[in-house]
Amino acid sequence: MHPARVITPHKLLTVCAVVEIATGLAFLLTPLLLSSLLLGIVGTEATNLFARFFGVALIALGIACWPRPENIAAVRSMLFYNGAVALYLAYVGVFVSSGLLLWPAVVFHAVMAALLARR
Repeated sequence: MHPARVITPHKLLTVCAVVEIATGLAFLLTPLLLSSLLLGIVGTEATNLFARFFGVALIALGIACWPRPENIAAVRSMLFYNGAVALYLAYVGVFVSSGLLLWPAVVFHAVMAALLARR
């Protein structure tokens, strides 16, 4: 395989970190919009508080997993996070509620978990 086409853990962590930092910023800045797009719910003051808290956590996860050479802890952390979030969001989509971005988010996290597991 051509070296430029190889998906390395470094590339996977870069994608994961950038996506989680961007999502965290979106939760901090626009919790009502993200609640609607992701979960199909109308945000409340309480959901906004939790959404912003989650946004801070996602930014921290993205920073903590920012790729460094041979960082197995970051790979394991992102593998667990992506796998757990894919399962939980799928559960939410089937049994609770679903927004426009929910199923694309499930697919993204499941794919990232599968790719990270292969590394």
